[in-house]
Amino acid sequence: MSEAERGGRPSPVATDGGLSDGTPLLVGEDLEREFRTGPEVVRILRGASITVNTGEVVALVGASGVGKSTLLHLLGALDRPTSGRVLFEGVDLFRHGESALARYRRQEVGFVFQFYNLLGEMSALENAMLPPLLERRPWREARERAAAALAEVGLADRMGHRPGEMSGGEQQRVAIARALMNGPRIILADEPTGNLDPKTSEIVYDLFLQLQAERGIAFLIATHNPDLARRADRIYRLIEGRAREMSGTTDAASGLPV
Repeated sequence: MSEAERGGRPSPVATDGGLSDGTPLLVGEDLEREFRTGPEVVRILRGASITVNTGEVVALVGASGVGKSTLLHLLGALDRPTSGRVLFEGVDLFRHGESALARYRRQEVGFVFQFYNLLGEMSALENAMLPPLLERRPWREARERAAAALAEVGLADRMGHRPGEMSGGEQQRVAIARALMNGPRIILADEPTGNLDPKTSEIVYDLFLQLQAERGIAFLIATHNPDLARRADRIYRLIEGRAREMSGTTDAASGLPV
């Protein structure tokens, strides 16, 4: 994305020519993450590697507690790995300081969570306005962009409603609109349909695919829903702390179904 497309903002990390050479958009390379509880060390990730290319939808499946959220947090620079690298457009994110990581989170990545993470005292419009306001964009510009994003996700008539006045599917669409506000290259979605009924889950997933087609946004979606996972371009299964790419709807190594 050019500086003009960013509204004059510099890229959060310097790159040499973007992705024209076939460099993947986002790579997690041999990621390990361990947590200490007193003398005990819990290893969540044990050398997980994953690749997301520009404009593709990648599903991440696996049992509860296996580390899917941990992996997404590392790829989104919400947490640091114990070892391994996260590469964005070929650049090692964690070789940069906190200010560059903050710019990466604000400008390049959108986040969508299972529990929406909306502010209950704010309207849908006000929730969606937060990212550009944190970027110190003018209030009027933030409002116009938020209104356009909410209209894009089908909520033009719900902008003045607060989260408590909206259904779960509507709240998740507000969260998606908020994630779109600063023009991310990739959206990391952590169980985005986990609290939704099957019909609403389909609507949300269809919206992801629409945004992929129309905006060229890449998605990495952690999900327990095998039917939705099968609609992705590629699938990884996280097991025993490692990410294994699936072949079609089966595990390439074991032949197990997704």
